[in-house]
Amino acid sequence: MKCIKIGLIRETKFPPDRRVALPPAYAVSLMETYPGVCVVAQPSEIRCFRDQEYTDAGIPLQEDLSDCDLLIGIKEVKIDALIPGRHYLFFAHVAKHQVYNRPLLKALIEKDIILSDYEYFTDTNGVRLIAFGRWAGIIGAYNGIRAWGLRRGSFNLRPPHDCHDRKEMDQQLSGIDIGKIRILVTGGGRVANGAMETLGKLGIPIVTPAEFIADTGRSPVICRIDPADYVQKTTEESFDFTDFCRNPEQYHSVFNRFYPSTDLLVSAHFWDPKSPRLFEAEEMERGDFRIRVIADISCDINGSVPSTIRATRIDDPYYDWNVLERREEPAFSSPDNVTMMTIDNLPGELPRDASAEFAGILIRNIMPFLLGDDSEGVICRATITWKGALTEQFKYLEGFLQEEG
Repeated sequence: MKCIKIGLIRETKFPPDRRVALPPAYAVSLMETYPGVCVVAQPSEIRCFRDQEYTDAGIPLQEDLSDCDLLIGIKEVKIDALIPGRHYLFFAHVAKHQVYNRPLLKALIEKDIILSDYEYFTDTNGVRLIAFGRWAGIIGAYNGIRAWGLRRGSFNLRPPHDCHDRKEMDQQLSGIDIGKIRILVTGGGRVANGAMETLGKLGIPIVTPAEFIADTGRSPVICRIDPADYVQKTTEESFDFTDFCRNPEQYHSVFNRFYPSTDLLVSAHFWDPKSPRLFEAEEMERGDFRIRVIADISCDINGSVPSTIRATRIDDPYYDWNVLERREEPAFSSPDNVTMMTIDNLPGELPRDASAEFAGILIRNIMPFLLGDDSEGVICRATITWKGALTEQFKYLEGFLQEEG
């Protein structure tokens, strides 16, 4: 195998993200697994693993990473920090026509950069190979419970980012008086399963969707629903998940079966812009719309949840939605409002735990293809730009690139 130098870049996006793709122990493990690999770390004052932890592990600090073959980060890189002609790995958020990142995509091409985006590392069946989704669910559900306690004045959980790790966060849930609450989780993937992990710490019953609808007086309870429970094809009674994924515009929401008996909604499902919303803004004005806290982990702005109008920050996680005037108000300002949690970088609240799990997956699922034979096309499918041009599978972005703004 050829020798390759990997640089761990300093995160430059604001608000800052403290996660890292390779904590010190995992960087050492990578070099032991691939003797031809050398890892260096760019100094950082915000990274959750201190510079000293890297040097103690034998990982050199290096400010100038221009001699590295591969540069690895987490979030988008500031344009003026990009090194021309290098190969980058990070979550770029450019492939879904994100207007705010159009300048970044243009810069990647202008600087002859190879960009491989974590979001598009998939197997031959299209299943994602690496993600932080489970941690988003774990932390997002906790923030939803925390909002419920603050709203009722019944308990005040420590914010996740003030906890040393997940163990300390989970301990916060022990013995709290959750009250008569009915919690509903949407989705069945990594995010939803992560949310259910946290909610399971409450020790309250989990019921089926049918039971949740039929016995509205039972509380506290938790229920998780799949797309088959909250959307329906306009022309048919039966539900086919594959068809829904291919033709989401042919479906309509039947979520109104759930909101009359839900107190806390944890939105953890994937949403396609062609899909119906869970509900519309006008439905939130109805007398039978019971939901008063929404932890929108998916955080699709103006998407599945109409009151998700912006992303909130880790240090300021909540706002209220005035359902009648359809505008934002300060968090917990009125019992008639719906309290929203819309943090879009939730894993950053427990960065050490999330980084460690991510690194293990990176080494196991991605590095064999990146550092060896990519006969399955894993790296190819995830590469958006290649030395001054869009790759074939991302050619659809050419028109987006040419637009103004």
